[in-house]
Amino acid sequence: MHVNETRTAAASGRTSKRAQWIAVASLLGATLFWAGNYIVGKTAVETLDPLGLVLLRWAIALVPLLVIAQLTERPDWRRLLAAWRWLAVLSVFGMLGYNLFLYAALEHTDAFSASLVNAFNPALITLAAAVFLRERLTPLAIAGVALALAGVLIVLGGGDPRSLLDTGFGTGELLMIGAIAAWTAYTVIGRRAPKLPPVTATAAQAAIAVAVLAPISFATGGPALPGTGPALASLLFIAVFPSVLSYVLWNRALTVIPPGRAGVFLNLITVFTAAFTILAGQHYSAAQIVGGLIVITGVVLANARALRPGRPPQ
Repeated sequence: MHVNETRTAAASGRTSKRAQWIAVASLLGATLFWAGNYIVGKTAVETLDPLGLVLLRWAIALVPLLVIAQLTERPDWRRLLAAWRWLAVLSVFGMLGYNLFLYAALEHTDAFSASLVNAFNPALITLAAAVFLRERLTPLAIAGVALALAGVLIVLGGGDPRSLLDTGFGTGELLMIGAIAAWTAYTVIGRRAPKLPPVTATAAQAAIAVAVLAPISFATGGPALPGTGPALASLLFIAVFPSVLSYVLWNRALTVIPPGRAGVFLNLITVFTAAFTILAGQHYSAAQIVGGLIVITGVVLANARALRPGRPPQ
């Protein structure tokens, strides 16, 4: 190899490594802001009803999403309109279903417990992909899904899963199960949907969510606007950080890191939420910590194939 070729290869290697680190930092930022959605969302639902919160969230986030989409992706809007049925279904499950269930759950349970149930979502997606998309489910993946489910049951049962036979699930936990079911449907349908620029697709889905919720909200008196400074700050945080920046950072990272590997970073939502809970001095139990660790271990096992070095993106 000539000297110039050697220098070029070395520079390329440095650029590639730098891109990997930037992608990892982007994933960390995205999951940190999504964890903030649980903590701040718990505060927001004390003054805003879930329907109004979801409507205001996407109404505020819509403009920056459209601007970023236009500047970075320069989308073909005609092609986007041709896929409106897909976008409508994705919006119903992702922008509406998941968030309505999540904020309703936060009215009945704490942010940490909600995030622990959410940690089972990647394992549930793995199972749903095997059923509906005919993706191969390895014995290790089956074991991971089962382990993650056991961890969730430990959390829900307060350390004794058998107690659920007597007490059943709490309202908040049932709503969170609805939330992860909605996000699983969103993910599985998204894999079948036409490939569209990600930020543009997010903006379109946000627009559909606003168009669907606005008439419903105004027919029942309209959304309750934040009446205090903390309530307004909570709404603006939710509208900007988990709604805009998380999606932009996540999609930027996916240009470098395969989706399977990136998906495991979603477990950090629970880790960050736990850290916020501990730092805030809020109550947590040993069952939550142990169950959460079991869930995360199971999810990592379920996605072990995606974590192998050199595995191509799917």
